[in-house]
Amino acid sequence: FKKNFKSYVCLGLVIILFGALACVGCILIGRHFTNLADDEFTAILVGLLAGALTSTPAFSAAKATVATAELESLVSVGYGIAYLFGVVGVVLFVQLIPKLTHADMAQERAKLNQVDAAEHRQVTRKLIQVDDFGFMPLSLAILCGVVVGSIHIGNFALTTTGGCILMGLVFGHLGHLGPVNLLPKETTLKALRELGLVLFLIGAGVAGGSRFVEFFHGIYFVYGVIMTVLPMVVGYLFAKYVLKLSLLNNLGSITGGMTSTPALGTLLSVSKTETVAAAYAATYPIALISVVIASQVIILTLS
Repeated sequence: FKKNFKSYVCLGLVIILFGALACVGCILIGRHFTNLADDEFTAILVGLLAGALTSTPAFSAAKATVATAELESLVSVGYGIAYLFGVVGVVLFVQLIPKLTHADMAQERAKLNQVDAAEHRQVTRKLIQVDDFGFMPLSLAILCGVVVGSIHIGNFALTTTGGCILMGLVFGHLGHLGPVNLLPKETTLKALRELGLVLFLIGAGVAGGSRFVEFFHGIYFVYGVIMTVLPMVVGYLFAKYVLKLSLLNNLGSITGGMTSTPALGTLLSVSKTETVAAAYAATYPIALISVVIASQVIILTLS
C-alpha cells in the first residue's frame, strides 16, 4: 500500500465514483418507467450496484440501511441479478485487455518487478501470541469494529460491516500493540472467513430467492451490466493515461477496485506472476470502504 499510495487511492475512488454515478443515473431515469415505489426501486438498484461490483460488504451495508425487511429482500434480488455478470465481466476484461493491446507479458512482468529492494526489508521481533489460534486479536478487532460501526453521524453509520473492515485495516497496519501480536493466523482467518461468508449468503439467498421471480426483469440485468462495465473501463483508462501505471499494475488495481477476487485469480494465471496481487491488495480496501459508504448514501438520499 505504501508504493503508489496516491495512485491506488485515486483509482479506487474513481472506480467506485463512476459505479455510484451509474447507479444514480439508472435510478433517476428508470424510476419513470417502473410501477415500483421510489424506495423499492432504489433498494433493487443499490443491490444491483453491490452485485455489479461483487461487494458483499456493500450488500450487507445496504440491507442494514433500508427501513424494512421487504426492502432488504429487494436488495437481495438486485444483488443476485447483477452478481453473475459482475464476476464474469471483470474476469473477461483482464483476459481481453492484454490481447487487445498486444502486450509483451515478459516485459510487463519486468516492469512490475522493478521495486526497490529496500521495500522488501522486514523487521522481525519476538511477539507475544495470546492464544494459539489468534482468536483474541480477531475478537478484539470485531468488538472495536462493532463499536465504530454503531457510531451515527446524522442518519449515516459505517454499520458493523464497514466498522469491522476499518478496524481490520488498522489492526493489519499496526501488526502488534507493544509486544502483543495483533495478527490472527492465516489459517484461522481463512476458515472463519469462508464459514461467515457461507452463512451470510445462505441467509441473503433465502430472503432474495423468495421474491426473485416476482421482481426479475431484463432491464435490471442491463442496469447491472452498465454498473460493471462503466467503472471498469473508466478506471482502466484513468490508470493508463492519468496515473501512468504499467499494464499489470493497472489490471491488478482494477480487480481490487472492482473488489473481484475471481478476476485476481484469472489475472494471476494470465500474468504468471504473484506480484500482481500487491496492486489488488492495495486498491481493494479503498474501494471496499468507498462502496459501503456509497451504497448507504444512495439509499438515504434517493429513497
